[in-house]
Amino acid sequence: MAYDKFWKDNPKLNKTEVMKLEKDGLQIFNDIPYYAANGFDSIPKEQWDMFKWAGLYLQRPKEAGYFMMRVKVTSGLMTNEQAIALAEIARDYGRDVIDITTRQAIQFHWLTIEQVPDILDRLDKAGLSSSGACGDITRAIVGNPLAGIDPNELYDTTELVQEVNDYFENNEEFSNLPRKYKLSISGNIHNAANAEINCLSFTPATKEIDGERKVGFHAIVGGGLSSRPFLAQPLNIFVLPERLKEVAIAITTIFRDFGYREKRHLSRLKFLVADWGVEKFTEKVLEYTGPLPTKGTNELVGWNAGYFYGAHKQKQPGLNYIGFNVPVGRLNSAELIELARVAEKYGNGAIRTCNSQNVIIPNVPDENVDGILQEPIFDRLKERPNSFVGYSVSCTGIEYCNLALTETKGRMLRIAEFLDENIVLDVPVRMHMVGCPNSCGQRQIADIGFQGIKMKTKEKGMVEAFEIYVGGTLLDGGKFNEKLKGRIAADDLGTVVLELLTYFKDEKIPAETFFEFVSRVGLEELQAKLDEILAQLVENAS
Repeated sequence: MAYDKFWKDNPKLNKTEVMKLEKDGLQIFNDIPYYAANGFDSIPKEQWDMFKWAGLYLQRPKEAGYFMMRVKVTSGLMTNEQAIALAEIARDYGRDVIDITTRQAIQFHWLTIEQVPDILDRLDKAGLSSSGACGDITRAIVGNPLAGIDPNELYDTTELVQEVNDYFENNEEFSNLPRKYKLSISGNIHNAANAEINCLSFTPATKEIDGERKVGFHAIVGGGLSSRPFLAQPLNIFVLPERLKEVAIAITTIFRDFGYREKRHLSRLKFLVADWGVEKFTEKVLEYTGPLPTKGTNELVGWNAGYFYGAHKQKQPGLNYIGFNVPVGRLNSAELIELARVAEKYGNGAIRTCNSQNVIIPNVPDENVDGILQEPIFDRLKERPNSFVGYSVSCTGIEYCNLALTETKGRMLRIAEFLDENIVLDVPVRMHMVGCPNSCGQRQIADIGFQGIKMKTKEKGMVEAFEIYVGGTLLDGGKFNEKLKGRIAADDLGTVVLELLTYFKDEKIPAETFFEFVSRVGLEELQAKLDEILAQLVENAS
């Protein structure tokens, strides 16, 4: 290694840090062929966590030996060949399950260690990778799924994202970070990459330098969700595109060398930024990079939450991109192969994934728009989905995840379908469901967030239940949603949410969003309404 792990003599290092000193996480790739040849029982239990660096987690229950694999789709940009390769892996090895994540990646399930070498070989041949998709390392870089075709991008970040990805991928100088490290790079003025919830994000900005308006980026640091969420804060620097990789390396180096390695729950970059403050952090960045211009003008003008439904004009004349809904992000292999077919027939074959767990087909000529929308695949993957199904997001949940307390993905879809059948609103309401506090489903930024818990009942003992959070957004720097008191049994959740949304419908101002409504009426009034709903639920049950 080319750097000194000067923390190695710290006697308070957590056990994961000690393990990483003994063996770098990326070295698991060297071990996989042996384990594949000798079966799951040949893998020492203490090595299970190392598979994260190869993008592999053991599913629930771990002892069964089935893996989830996460495959990076950098900035969500996928070629036709890559889409087909992913579909074939799911078909041949993954029991036909394909999940799109809230970081634009693809997840498989039910993989065995014997299958992994062939899967890695197929990914490599398609120009894809699972390296660093999990683990204490730079994760998949989130970006603008419309990069290069976006009328609302200040700068085409396609090459920048690829350059930064290529630098960090399989780079052992940065494969032993204190904790997971999430990065986004986007030139979209509507914050398509959810900048404020990443460890490091580059957002579009401008600045007058020597009398000339320059387009570049601001760097915001220290965002993250989980049980202690933080919103990223801007550093006092302006980053020209040609220096973006250099700044990304500097900030990642600071995290590697100064981040906390004693308590894993306090090891994310957000805790270092919170302790240092952005002024000290900015000064430390400049020690690595040398002088940089101070902040310019922030060019973000709103937040689209990664939704791009319908046909829209690209910045290339005569071409269109079309956004389609993938209900709670789940596909099967036949659907992905069919998406690849229609993308090639009507566009140039490309498919793009969104952090809203949806897809975009770009580069569709004007004369092909009507034709593509008639394809049967879009009877389910709708261009204009029903409101609640179209704005529902879910993590994996107890079906596969060892941390989850509740079922999520199927339940979120059932509730969304129930709401679409029973209420119509004049604005969409974004709903995110998570099965545990780690918030892979990004509950904190939802209009309405559902967090899974266990609840003790007299009749049934311990049952799956949910807490409700309201009023999340990433507009104007962001605000996390807040918890309403009360635990709702999972079986009652749809009914309770319907009543809450009926109250919203009856009391709202025309075109008022749910976030605006929460801000106007206040948490106390919403709490009173939820208390009333829950009391009626108890009365009806008695």
